[in-house]
Amino acid sequence: MVYETIAFALFALLTVGFSLGVVLVRNVFHASLLLGGALLSVAVHYVLLQAEFLAAMQILVYIGGVLILITFAVMLTRNESETEVSNV
Repeated sequence: MVYETIAFALFALLTVGFSLGVVLVRNVFHASLLLGGALLSVAVHYVLLQAEFLAAMQILVYIGGVLILITFAVMLTRNESETEVSNV
């Protein structure tokens, strides 16, 4: 019982930290990566609640689908002035 409470507190802090990072970071790509961490920690909360199917769907649908779509959209819509172009 004590270990479950410690695990819940740890992942609750991780969820809040990742969520604050999503809101406060300036780089959109880093925000999408932090969103992935937040969604993954929510999946861990589902496992702690013994809802493994919801955890699997959280990972497959949100992390596997939505987050990859956001990441590709950010990467494909970036201007060349925003990225560092090396003169090689």
